[in-house]
Amino acid sequence: MSHTNYMQARPALEHYALLDREREEGPLLINDAMPWEFTMVTRYDEVRAALQSTGFSCEVTNAMNVPRQIDIIPNMLDGEEHIKVRKVINPFFSPAAVKRMEPFALERVTALLDELQPAGSCDLVADFAIRYPTEIFLEQMGLPLTDADFFLPWVETVFGGLIGTEKEAAAAASAKIEEYFDATVEDRRAHPKDPELDLVSRLIEARIDEEPIPHQDILTICKTVMLAGLDTTRSALGYIYRHLALNPQHRQRIVDEPTVIPKAVEECLRMYPLVFQVGRLAAKDVDINGHRLDQGTITWLGIGSANRDPRKFEDPESYNPDRPGVNQHLAFGLGPHRCLGMHLARLELVLVLREWHKRIPEYRLREGVELMERGGQLSLTTLPLEWEMA
Repeated sequence: MSHTNYMQARPALEHYALLDREREEGPLLINDAMPWEFTMVTRYDEVRAALQSTGFSCEVTNAMNVPRQIDIIPNMLDGEEHIKVRKVINPFFSPAAVKRMEPFALERVTALLDELQPAGSCDLVADFAIRYPTEIFLEQMGLPLTDADFFLPWVETVFGGLIGTEKEAAAAASAKIEEYFDATVEDRRAHPKDPELDLVSRLIEARIDEEPIPHQDILTICKTVMLAGLDTTRSALGYIYRHLALNPQHRQRIVDEPTVIPKAVEECLRMYPLVFQVGRLAAKDVDINGHRLDQGTITWLGIGSANRDPRKFEDPESYNPDRPGVNQHLAFGLGPHRCLGMHLARLELVLVLREWHKRIPEYRLREGVELMERGGQLSLTTLPLEWEMA
C-alpha cells in the first residue's frame, strides 16, 4: 500500500525521494490517498511494458485527477481515433519542422539573455524559463509574441486547478484560453495561411474520415499543445539549472565541452522527470510482466520512479551524462502516446544551455532560499540565481 498524496507541494526533490522509496517496496502498489484507489506501477520494465500495452485506455490520463478537469486532445483519445488526430498535427512537431524553428528559438534565447545578463540575477522560473517556451509556442502558432502577457497568468491558473487547488479559477482561465483560440480560429477561417506552416490553418483544412475537425476539438487541440509545451519546458529548465548551480563541476564541463550538452539534457530528464506519472484505465484484464491488473483498474504508470530504477540505470541518483543508454529514459513516455513535442523540447533545452553558458558560465543560488516544488506535475516555484556582472 501507498498512502502518499503526490499532489502536495514539498521541498525540492522530495517527491523523487518518495517515489524511489515506494518503488523499492514493490513493482505494484495500491494508493489510497485520493477519493479513489489506483494501482501504482513503479519499476522500469513494468512501466515500459504498460506504456506499450494496448490493454489500457486513456479514458483516465492522470491517476490523481479522476475525473479529468479539462479535455486534452489527442492525449485522451485511444486507438485509431488517436492515430488519426496525431497524423494531422505530427508534421508540425517532426524533426524537420523543429529544425525550421531553430533560428527563431536562437534569436529569442539571445534576446532574453541580452535582457537578463546585465542585471546579475534573475528568478530563472519567472524571468526566463516560462517566457522562452511561451514565445516559441506563439511563433509556432503564428500568433503575436506580445500575447505572452495574456498566456502566462492563464497557464499558471490552469495548472493550479489541475493539481487540485482553485478549480473554479482554473476553469475560468481555461475558458479564457478557449475564447482566445476561438477568435484566432475565426480569423484563420477568414484569412487562411499556409497550412504547411500554420497549425491553426492546418487544423481547419484537415479532414478525418472525410469530415472536418469539429470547431470545439480544434480549440481543445490548440489549448492542449499550449499547456503541454509551456509548463514542461519551464519545469525542465528549473530542475536543470538547480542541478548545475549546485554542482559546479558538472556546469564547468558544459562550459568546457559544449558537445556534452545533448547528453546532459537527457541525463537531467532522466533524473528529474516532471511528468512523473501518466494515468490509464485498464480496458480489459491486463498482464504486465506477470502482474495482473483487472479490467477497470485506475493505473498510475510511474515514469518518475522508473527513470530512477537501479534495475535499469546503474547508480541512478548520480548524474552521469556518459552512462550507457542515457536516452533510454521514459520522460517523454513511450508507445503511441509518446510526447508529441519531444523534438522541440530537446531543441529548446540544448539551445538554452549552450547559449546561456557562453554568456553566464558561473552562477549560484541565492543564499537562504528554500526551494519548493509543486505537486501533481513537478515544477520549482522559484529559482533565484546570481552571477557576477562583467
